Amino acid sequence: MPAAAGAARTPRHIETSGPRDEGLRGFAAAVGDVAGALLTPTGLAGAALEATWMGLHLGLYPLGLLGSRASDRRQGYRLGHLPPSQRGLAIQNVEAAETPILLVHGMVDNRSIFTVLRRGLVRRGFGRIETINYSIFTGDIRAAAAELGAEVERIVEETGYERIHVIGHSMGGLIARYYVTRLGGDEHVHTLVTLGTPHQGSWFAYLWDNGLTRQLRPGSALMRELAAPVKDCRTRFLVYSSDLDQVVVPQRNAALHHPDLDVHNVVLHGVGHMSLPITGSVVHGISTALAHLDTSGATVTPGVSSLQGRRAEAAVAHRGRLATAPHDGHGTAAGLGAPS
Repeated sequence: MPAAAGAARTPRHIETSGPRDEGLRGFAAAVGDVAGALLTPTGLAGAALEATWMGLHLGLYPLGLLGSRASDRRQGYRLGHLPPSQRGLAIQNVEAAETPILLVHGMVDNRSIFTVLRRGLVRRGFGRIETINYSIFTGDIRAAAAELGAEVERIVEETGYERIHVIGHSMGGLIARYYVTRLGGDEHVHTLVTLGTPHQGSWFAYLWDNGLTRQLRPGSALMRELAAPVKDCRTRFLVYSSDLDQVVVPQRNAALHHPDLDVHNVVLHGVGHMSLPITGSVVHGISTALAHLDTSGATVTPGVSSLQGRRAEAAVAHRGRLATAPHDGHGTAAGLGAPS
């Protein structure tokens, strides 16, 4: 009888502790992967940059706490005072240049993480970049996504642009993804860029236990919800991951694979988690993508951006409808609303 009781207790014990043990084993395996990526010239250079940027970011962190939001915006449409690097985009495509961009930081961070990226976007001619802070005590992705939705709708109302771009670092990208795919945010988000976002969860979340970290673990209820079917999502995804990411483990979990979403995954080598928003190729890639996307999400200039995806044929059909649609006196297809 005692043996039978012990056998009955064993499955309950395994069910309770198994996921944590599996997470710790996964974390240990991912550490080995990071070590392999680190022991290369590019990896060592990336680790040095990561350490340097983390020190600088620590100094900038208090400044990022000042105010709940900040905005870089170009007043009016005068271009003569702008340097050529900023003037070019506005001349080529004023709608792309003026479409608002919202930056969303990660866990226990603030908008100072985007100091370099924000300035890079301004230098490349984008006319309105918004950065926000959400509470470091945020304990639920779903609630944070609803708050992000209110911020997006505020920007839409202020600017008249029905669709904006969102760039999310780390957990900020997951918050934005939930808003886009589960709260109808694709109506207002043209392009979502994620940097080091744990799209499939991270074993790192097993290192401490609270409501938020439980959501960030692989296979959690939140991850299953995000993996569920998404009907007719209009948002285009540009997803950056790195083999040297020390926060998203395993590192492949920062890639996004979903049959219902248009996703372009970019895998980098030797870039740390905190360094993603300051890496030159990332800043350039984001700038190029946002400067050459039409309302359907397809590339406008062939060869400039390699974001053609599964909906390329739909994009061509969409452009055909625009070409044949009646236009108003401002060059906008009638019935299409504000610039997007």
